[in-house]
Amino acid sequence: MDESGLPQGWEVRHSNSKNLPYYFNTVDRVSRWEPPAGTDTEKLKKFMATHHSASQGGPSAGRVEGKIRAAHLLVKHRDSRRPASWREDRITRSKEEALEIIQGHEQKIKSGATTLGELATSESDCSSARKRGDLGYFGKGDMQQEFEEAAFALQPGQMSGVVETASGLHLIERLE
Repeated sequence: MDESGLPQGWEVRHSNSKNLPYYFNTVDRVSRWEPPAGTDTEKLKKFMATHHSASQGGPSAGRVEGKIRAAHLLVKHRDSRRPASWREDRITRSKEEALEIIQGHEQKIKSGATTLGELATSESDCSSARKRGDLGYFGKGDMQQEFEEAAFALQPGQMSGVVETASGLHLIERLE
């Protein structure tokens, strides 16, 4: 295992079409969006923060009319639409446990101890975690209604309270 925390034969590459990092096995010649089994997630988190930061372009490099840009941190529970993530194959926590977890994250962010982006890299159940929770630009009708309403109500730099959708519980930060 090297500094990336990936198992032998795996490396991080960058998709030009999706502008995202992905994982490639140089032996089997297979690629995947999620880290492979046996990954040291703490090492990978540090490696990705150093070598694959989400904001490579300028602040308004991709701004699109009528769209906003937001990041989120998602905590799923067993009743979520798809109770699995890159962190856990099967999510068994209750909605109440998920609420306690996300409220803890909210307090850490509000206290200034960390940022949503920093927490998302290790704590979000969404694959956007590898981009510090950044979902890119989206318009009305692109996201679940509750998520969209909360995101569009925010000003750039603001963070929502806990937002519940079929996917789970979110904290949303409007970036642009």
